[in-house]
Amino acid sequence: MAGEGEEDKQKSFKLLGILDIQNTPCSRDAILHGAGGSLVAGLGHFLATSRVKRSFDVGFAGFFLATLGSWFYCRYNNAKLRVQQRFIQDGIKNKVMYEGTSLDPSRKTNSGSAGGS
Repeated sequence: MAGEGEEDKQKSFKLLGILDIQNTPCSRDAILHGAGGSLVAGLGHFLATSRVKRSFDVGFAGFFLATLGSWFYCRYNNAKLRVQQRFIQDGIKNKVMYEGTSLDPSRKTNSGSAGGS
């Protein structure tokens, strides 16, 4: 059983020895999108111009741009999701804390509409 935990730690894949693909959010998707962008850009340029070296350069640029674009888009969405989750958690915490007390907003709206008639 102790050996299984060590095997999981050894299975993690590090890109260039620094970026742990398995444990870094969005990294796997960003690398895959970059590979697809590289293939599309390089092959498309080659079919259009038949220039091998320039097509390689365009493919590399496609990889770089698609990877960075996908990375930042994913990280932005994750950050936005975390903010929304924090907002919802605070709302639920306040609902539980104030439910049934005089500070409960749902009680004020009910008593306010009945008292106004």
